[in-house]
Amino acid sequence: MRVYFSCRPPADSNGQYVSYSAWVDLDRTDLFKILKVAEKPMLALGNLGEFDEFGTYPVSVVDDGNEVRAYYAGWTRCESVPFNVAIGCAISRDGGSYFEKIGPGPVLGYSPEEPFVLSGPKVRRFNGGWQLFYIAGRKWKLVDGRAEPVYKIRMATSSDGIHWRKVNRDLIASRIEEDEAQASPDVFYANGKYHMFFCYRYSSNYRGKANGYRIGYASSPDMFNWVRDDSKVGIDVSTEGWDAEMISYPHVFELDGKIYMAYLGDQVGRYGFGLAVLEGALD
Repeated sequence: MRVYFSCRPPADSNGQYVSYSAWVDLDRTDLFKILKVAEKPMLALGNLGEFDEFGTYPVSVVDDGNEVRAYYAGWTRCESVPFNVAIGCAISRDGGSYFEKIGPGPVLGYSPEEPFVLSGPKVRRFNGGWQLFYIAGRKWKLVDGRAEPVYKIRMATSSDGIHWRKVNRDLIASRIEEDEAQASPDVFYANGKYHMFFCYRYSSNYRGKANGYRIGYASSPDMFNWVRDDSKVGIDVSTEGWDAEMISYPHVFELDGKIYMAYLGDQVGRYGFGLAVLEGALD
């Protein structure tokens, strides 16, 4: 089983980061046994001035005939705020090991309704179409002199996976505060309805346990109208260890009759990602 993930080397001499995406192959009979890790990033960073010049993260892949498509967030540095992000598409013709982007620009970029920070893409193929769940920036907030982004979960649809029609509205209601930031919307179909797992956090002081990321849950009959009920998510931070402060960026998948969730732990994945397995059924 191949898992795509994002990572970054230490900051340069000016304190600036870049981020890359890669993959790890796991033994499907023992998902804690690593078989192989990518020898280089799965996708090169963009050229001078392009939307993904300084980073590619998070990645969502889908088979498309003889190709594998990857949708990813490409980020660039800014001056008044730390970064901006748009969603790109890349194609692999070697079975999903290494990719080339389809062009120098994003497939989903800023618009009057979604002016910045389009990120966290999750591509799905339901009912013969293409669906892209993602996040879009709502505002930047200054917290103790630091610009912090607030973003909400959105959706776009397509007939070809390249040209997208945005729904242009938030899908998930906020719960903990109006400026709740939501990320990583992952949609799974089971038992006659759609299930969304996502993560959310407070808009300020969220890098510790009190206001840090948690995983939420919502369900829908049609992918457009969602009812949120975080009490059904079935997972929380651990009492100790690598995921005792926060859990985030869920990805739900089925493998050999079991449903798993891959997720990040403390400091939004500083120590890697973990796995949880569903007990019971999604209903």
